[in-house]
Amino acid sequence: MSNNTLLVDERQADLGNFLVGRLLPFRKKRQVGPFTFIDHMGPSTLGNGNYMDVDQHPHIGLSTLTYLFEGAVEHRDSIGSVKVIEPGDVGFMTAGSGVTHTERTPQNMRTDEAFTMHGYQIWVALPHHLEEMEPQFDFYEKSQLPTTELNGCTIKLVAGNAFGMSAPLQGFSPLFMVDIKTKEATTLSLAGALEGEVAFVIVKGQIQDGEHTVNAGQMLISKTDDQCEICLDQNTQILLFGGQPLEQEPLLMWNFVSSRKERLQQAKEDWKNHKFPKVPDDNTYIPMPEPKR
Repeated sequence: MSNNTLLVDERQADLGNFLVGRLLPFRKKRQVGPFTFIDHMGPSTLGNGNYMDVDQHPHIGLSTLTYLFEGAVEHRDSIGSVKVIEPGDVGFMTAGSGVTHTERTPQNMRTDEAFTMHGYQIWVALPHHLEEMEPQFDFYEKSQLPTTELNGCTIKLVAGNAFGMSAPLQGFSPLFMVDIKTKEATTLSLAGALEGEVAFVIVKGQIQDGEHTVNAGQMLISKTDDQCEICLDQNTQILLFGGQPLEQEPLLMWNFVSSRKERLQQAKEDWKNHKFPKVPDDNTYIPMPEPKR
């Protein structure tokens, strides 16, 4: 997999066919397929007065994909959706022209009992012609996600099409997101299994690339699209995601994504002036952070 490897630094390393980073976006790679941002939640111990409470905040021009390994999140949004997302479920909120939402620990988990919160929220940019679509929220229980066994791996398809499977969540442009677990060390070829740019987030365990080891918490981005193969250690879990890049790489400002700078500025002013729709019966408000000087 690796040739002419060059380690640039700890957070951004060039390993031949791969770039290594912590999260999207980063300096050498702003986007993988339509995926434009990854937020790693935990693992953190919550309970006994310490809970997840993300107050009301806005989005435009993207979908947020929530996928958990432990814990639970109660999602509420300005179109009236109320849903508890549990481990293995998929929550997919499409902001389009504008939506606000909150993310909180469900009421039944607000006890003295400690629990672990661990998962990812991933932003998927909308194609240009759908940036201003009507907001919507889609939810898929873990039992709906197709699963297969291959080369000692358990492969669960979270979204899109890959490994001969098709997920109920297709998104709005060609994409894939796959949850892969191993019991024994194995090599997995991606040739013919998926299409487009591809990246890996190592959740647990590690991936080997010659003399290099990529550990949990790091991200591996392929520079050869879908033709690479990966060597996974035993008891490893990775998220594999990507797809076809959008025709126009979108711009980001805080929680806003758009192909147009003026649209980002409008969203900024609308949020400051409280013109976004509100989550029913919720008066919380996260101010837009001031730019660093």
